[in-house]
Amino acid sequence: MQSITTYLFRVAVLGAVAALAACASTPETSADTTQKMRAAETTLANFAKDPEMTWFRNNLKNARAIVISPRITRAGFVVGGSGGESLVLARDGSGGWTGPAFYNMYAGSIGLQAGADVSEVIVLVMTQKALDSLLSSSFKMGADGSISAGPVGVGAASNIKSDMVSFSRSKGVYAGLNLDGASLSPDTGANGAFYGRSASPVDILVTRSVTNPSAAPLQQSLVQLSK
Repeated sequence: MQSITTYLFRVAVLGAVAALAACASTPETSADTTQKMRAAETTLANFAKDPEMTWFRNNLKNARAIVISPRITRAGFVVGGSGGESLVLARDGSGGWTGPAFYNMYAGSIGLQAGADVSEVIVLVMTQKALDSLLSSSFKMGADGSISAGPVGVGAASNIKSDMVSFSRSKGVYAGLNLDGASLSPDTGANGAFYGRSASPVDILVTRSVTNPSAAPLQQSLVQLSK
């Protein structure tokens, strides 16, 4: 007879698979993606006004791109992980910002966990190398670009040499996220819904062959913060 632990493990895995299948079968709509973008605007505003995020504000002007994740959730029982939707915007070469391109972020973990912890996360992409790698079909932090946790606190100063610098603000009891090893992959459904046609990160962030006027407020916020 199988043990209770084994049974619960199998139930948890089957439940996770069923949940992912349900999400995959539900197509993104333009309203869904616009809502996610508005959430990203709120997250950016939260970081901009947080007195602990001095380094973030002072160094945004040096970033080549930014990854904004309004809701990264660590959840699960027996089998868990961290994940959520991420939006990427890049500099357009003339002082402005282009995007967003929608991505999925996932950082897996296995262990006994209970409940769900939610964090807002922002990653500054500081090098062209990391931005170029981010444009591929799959990107792994730490492997395709080095990543460090950003300094936090009033007067925080640090000469960081990493390709990417991450910051997180906890919405629950979880204190933060280790993004080393986290993967990012383009969300083709969300990008198609937001731009009204199939669009790759290169289409959105490099050639700018697709645009959406509703992205203007988020782009303008970045312009103001990165002066």
